[in-house]
Amino acid sequence: MAAPALLPGLGRLFEMPATLVHVSRAYSKPQAFTEVLQLPKRQLTKFVFPLQELQRHLLSDSSSDLHLKTFDPSLEDIARAESFFTATAWNRIEYLSSAVHLDHAPDLPRPEGHTKKMNFFKVGKYFTLVDMPGYGYRAPEDFVDMVETYLKERKNLMRTFLLVDSVVGIQKADSIAIEMCEELALPYAMVLTKIDKSSMGHLLKQVLQIQKFVNTKTQGCFPQLFPVSAVTYSGIHLLRCFIANITGHLKT
Repeated sequence: MAAPALLPGLGRLFEMPATLVHVSRAYSKPQAFTEVLQLPKRQLTKFVFPLQELQRHLLSDSSSDLHLKTFDPSLEDIARAESFFTATAWNRIEYLSSAVHLDHAPDLPRPEGHTKKMNFFKVGKYFTLVDMPGYGYRAPEDFVDMVETYLKERKNLMRTFLLVDSVVGIQKADSIAIEMCEELALPYAMVLTKIDKSSMGHLLKQVLQIQKFVNTKTQGCFPQLFPVSAVTYSGIHLLRCFIANITGHLKT
């Protein structure tokens, strides 16, 4: 079974905390995609394809920098992908195990253990998602060694997702993770979080800076960025569709 992702904050792919239901923002809880499809066209585009909405506010010479169509599924594709992430009696999404030490990780050789938790989630019969704590300032000193060992040993790893705070852009800790992926020649993608926290102008500036970095400073990074919000749920459906696609279960 494919292990597609190193993805801090994994729970947002499956469900939102109940405390967010009453947030005074539009679409502040996960909606069935059938409900999303009922939105007016512009709201639908903004909700499902946030990069396309950003493009509307760019000059023509700048909009070409964004790789909007590298992954360009139809709404029907996205609707099909949703079935993988919807828990039913026939499609169970299970907490598989936790690894407090790296040598506790399933199906891995036993290197010297490192102290940090990795969580494994089995998504139906399709793939396993690996949720790892962030690599920022709260990470222990040996965190990089733990992650690097896992990435080297896991032969069926399909993709690594690096979560970058869109409010502050790429920071030193992000650069360490990017350098690791590049040195190991791992395919990875950048997910830009907290897109609801900034003004349109600030978000555009950050997205263009990060896109320029991806275009000029990386080789293994998927060229298209995935901006998302855990509050409005914007961009989440597209990201889930991408995961279904790269694991071979949804060919667009």
